[in-house]
Amino acid sequence: MTRNTTQDLAYLGDAVFELCAREMLVKDGSRPVRELNRMAKQYVSAAAQSKMYRAVSGALTEEERAVMKRGRNLNPATRAKNAGMSDYRHATGLEVLFGYLYCEGRKERITEIFSLCAAAVQSPRLTVKETEHGTAGTS
Repeated sequence: MTRNTTQDLAYLGDAVFELCAREMLVKDGSRPVRELNRMAKQYVSAAAQSKMYRAVSGALTEEERAVMKRGRNLNPATRAKNAGMSDYRHATGLEVLFGYLYCEGRKERITEIFSLCAAAVQSPRLTVKETEHGTAGTS
C-alpha cells in the first residue's frame, strides 16, 4: 500500500471520485452548472456511494476489497451531515479505494470501477454479476 494514511487516501479519493463524476456528466453534453451540480449529487452523496460500495465489491480484487474495508473501518474525522453512519463509512471505504488506486497510478482501474459505480446508480437493480455477463434482471 502507498505510504499515505487511510485518511489521506479518503481525502484524495473524494476528489478523484468527484472528478470522475463531473467528467462523465460533462461528456454527456453541455448543461447549465446548476443542473450538473444537481446531477452530480446522484453520484457523490454518501447514500449513493454506499450503494456503489456494495455493487462493486464483487468485481474487486482481494487487495482492492481489503483497501476498501480498511477505509470503511476508519474512524471518521467528521460526522456525517446528511447520511447515516453506515452509509458514511461505506462511502469512505469507496473513497479510500479511489485514493489508493490514484496513488498507485492505476487510472485505467479507476475508470473501470467508476463505470461499475455509475451503472449501479443508473440501474439500481442491476448487479455487478449481471453487468459482467450482459444479462438483465434483478438479483
